[in-house]
Amino acid sequence: MMRMHAELRTRDALGPFGPVEEKNAPDVLYTAGDTALLTEGARVAIVGSRKATPDGIKRAQAVARALVQQGIIVVSGLAEGIDTVAHRTAIEEGGRTIAVLGTPLSKAYPATNAGLLEEIKRDHLAISQFPEGYPGKSENFPRRNRTMALICDATIVIEASEKSGTRHQGWEAIRLGRDLYLLENVATNPNLTWPKQLIEYGAQILRREDLPDILLDIPNYTAGGVRAFEL
Repeated sequence: MMRMHAELRTRDALGPFGPVEEKNAPDVLYTAGDTALLTEGARVAIVGSRKATPDGIKRAQAVARALVQQGIIVVSGLAEGIDTVAHRTAIEEGGRTIAVLGTPLSKAYPATNAGLLEEIKRDHLAISQFPEGYPGKSENFPRRNRTMALICDATIVIEASEKSGTRHQGWEAIRLGRDLYLLENVATNPNLTWPKQLIEYGAQILRREDLPDILLDIPNYTAGGVRAFEL
């Protein structure tokens, strides 16, 4: 396992990436941990509400567990709620996980995830496009979501509110040509307007009984590694 701090410069070697991916790749990516996780295997993002419901927690655990069983790397944003559940479940199940931060590598957000971040940096991988000392801004997190969508083959939305930042992750996945799955409880929620819009642009409804088949059929858009990033 390669445990290291590195600075990856992008757009120098895009591999199979097209112009839309090149345009949306950050210029520099800072990493801490096992950078092989960016070049080996499939990656799927699990995203959702910071104020996770009990049912949302159970769904996130089930999805993360299913990903690990298929040898898929679980990617999330280290945020409170669904993100935290995704990372912790992947670790507890013996899988691998990547945290994509909206802060510099030295800062956990929320602060209560400082221990989790250190564990991920030590045994898995944390990445950030923000250098040390970069100020905390609300715009950092939509930018983080774009990078998370870029390094993943698919995104699965567990639960989210009408104004949740999670919807940004969905639009970034669609923009980059990645698969986007909305759990059935999200897609059929009458209080949400954005799932219908995402479905019109290609998002798929993910029912619990379909999960095993979906995970076997996820296209490997990043086959051969995330080649927008080169050491």
